[in-house]
Amino acid sequence: MAALTTKQVSLHLKAVPSWSKRAQAIVRTFKFEGFLNSIDFVNRIARKAQKSNHHPDIDIRFNKVTLRLSTQDEGGITAKDFSLARQCDVVLSKFFTS
Repeated sequence: MAALTTKQVSLHLKAVPSWSKRAQAIVRTFKFEGFLNSIDFVNRIARKAQKSNHHPDIDIRFNKVTLRLSTQDEGGITAKDFSLARQCDVVLSKFFTS
């Protein structure tokens, strides 16, 4: 899967507006009520990432989780990254918002 062009990345970002481009990745920070919710979210994302064989960089800071998505093999951002970003957004809306 080839890396997307800058224009393609911009178009894809419109579908996941809470994500932003940083260098050769897309990034989003999620905020939760407490550490255990952060870990629960990470575990749910880890299962999806493992299933798709596409693993994000994850930074956990108590009640904040930052995900960085990039396709290392392609040297940039691909459609795979946006697919996982959408899945992360679904997990957030399905399990962590009222």
